[in-house]
Amino acid sequence: MTGTDLPAATTEPAMLGVEDRNGPSPITVDVQLDQSAWSTHLADQTEEGLRDDPPWIPPVWFYDEPGSEMFDEITRLPEYYPTEAERSILAEHAHDIASITGVETLAELGSGTSDKTALLLDAGQQSGTLNCFSPFDCSEEVLRRAAAQIAGARPGLDVHAVVGDFHEHLHAIPTDGVCVIAFLGSTIGNLDETQRKEFLANIADTLDDDDWFLLGTDLAKSESVLLPAYDDRAGVTARFNLNALSVMNTELLADFEVGEFRHRAVWDAEASRVEMQLVANSAQRVRFDALNGLELVLGAGDHIRTEISTKFTREQVESELAEAGMEVQRAWTDSGDRFLVTLSRLTRQN
Repeated sequence: MTGTDLPAATTEPAMLGVEDRNGPSPITVDVQLDQSAWSTHLADQTEEGLRDDPPWIPPVWFYDEPGSEMFDEITRLPEYYPTEAERSILAEHAHDIASITGVETLAELGSGTSDKTALLLDAGQQSGTLNCFSPFDCSEEVLRRAAAQIAGARPGLDVHAVVGDFHEHLHAIPTDGVCVIAFLGSTIGNLDETQRKEFLANIADTLDDDDWFLLGTDLAKSESVLLPAYDDRAGVTARFNLNALSVMNTELLADFEVGEFRHRAVWDAEASRVEMQLVANSAQRVRFDALNGLELVLGAGDHIRTEISTKFTREQVESELAEAGMEVQRAWTDSGDRFLVTLSRLTRQN
């Protein structure tokens, strides 16, 4: 699972492409993604998924304000180990990352407001090399809030936010000097094999020879550890999953009877991934007025897949990076060998 924090803005962010020098640090918000086109893309992707067998939806429908709050709660649950495992790695090695890379620009694929990001920013600023931070997200609203918060808290750090889709707009990341692109939280596990291949190729195309790619990946482990992380005893993940139906009722003018569905997490050993699903308790016919009246027909026991979370081996991570033209230079795990953070760069040609 992945999520986006929505902190309250401390100052007004700059308008598109304009630096705001009234605040503690200059802010630029570079809007590459047309929001109308993005909405159309999400609608098309959702319709494609709902017509599939079994049907699936993009996980973007998790994240209205209540959904984001529930995800934040999930990351603090005792069963949900990935967040703390990755945080512990960065707490121990953020200064190593800054020292090894000499980072001048840190770009994060995400809003950039987590405490994990703060560890990297602290280390980069303390090393004396970091001068620019570039959060990258598809939501202009989220990025404007995040940019204002970060600039307000870090005088002297330029903030260059990019509103974009990481399949198309990575080229907009400012890469002056040494750039480290961070993709944390094992968000890459939410992509299937084909999507990962395309994404990593795009990353490699974006990097210059002196740039770096910092990747967080959740490692494969016992099903008895994995499944509780996606089906906690308190039922927070179940509420989070079911909330996607409420969001689609609002945003896609659907008529899901939320009470007629239940949460389920299953382990697909062959694909090495956890699937989150919503299972119909009874026969359902759901209409989506915002999708040209599309109807989804489900029998009792049928499910909608809402998310995949792939789990990796270290060898698999290295192999997928190598296929994209990148080579792992450093790799760290937490004390329980549950999570892996790798630091890679373009494969050097002899």
